[in-house]
Amino acid sequence: MQRRYLMALAGAGSAVMLLGAFGFQYIGGLAPCAMCLWQRWPHAVAVALGALGFALPHAVVAVAGAVSMLTGAGIALLHTGVEREWWTLNLACTGGGEDLGAMDMATLLDPTIGEAIVLCTEVAWSMLGLSMASWNGIASLVLMGLWIAAARAPSDR
Repeated sequence: MQRRYLMALAGAGSAVMLLGAFGFQYIGGLAPCAMCLWQRWPHAVAVALGALGFALPHAVVAVAGAVSMLTGAGIALLHTGVEREWWTLNLACTGGGEDLGAMDMATLLDPTIGEAIVLCTEVAWSMLGLSMASWNGIASLVLMGLWIAAARAPSDR
């Protein structure tokens, strides 16, 4: 397969991942935690790189896409580790950050702020024993493979 189409396919895969995340959020009602939002950025970059790669099918664009997905897989692994208590992070979304500790009782009891605090340590959805963060990590590695294949594919010239 030509590099241009492999990059477009990888970018489309990230677009599907983003649409899935937005679907869980806006249709399924599962508010994302801070680390969930971090995981969206590498996919957004990959979507842009997929469009760029379709217009300019250079191996450097494909390598950038692979790095983007490796970053996404790393963030997903970090989040999975926090969910499974393999390690702890001192972040507001894990309940240990400065932001929650600095709030007074009136702020914590404010019903409008309750929805804004989504803990990164809680698994909102899982399938086959794996959380969304874990599935995102697996998908990111698969998409990274597509980007690498695109980098190695023959040029479209």
